[in-house]
Amino acid sequence: QGRLVESGGALVQPGGSHTLSCTGQGFMSRLYKWAWYRQAPGKERELVANIANNGNTDYAEFVKGRFTASRDNVRGTTSLQMNSLRPEDTAIYYCSIRQYWGQGIQVTVTS
Repeated sequence: QGRLVESGGALVQPGGSHTLSCTGQGFMSRLYKWAWYRQAPGKERELVANIANNGNTDYAEFVKGRFTASRDNVRGTTSLQMNSLRPEDTAIYYCSIRQYWGQGIQVTVTS
């Protein structure tokens, strides 16, 4: 039985940086696309970024130039480097691959 474990939730000041990590356990992830989603209070879950098995990335317009997704196919992990954080980036962030979802991790951007 596979699962995803996220880490790195935080309280960050506006303009700050932070990195989220996600590890796949119990299955092989290297052939599949990772995705990061987020859900802010009262809003729908939205796609933030995805990274294909060859490393190609796509980003939502609202994070382009600020967030960077990466992956380590040997370790079965993905990371989301977040720079220039804004209060509107406050949300629960989820990693996803195949049918698996992380447990969700809170990122709060506030002064």
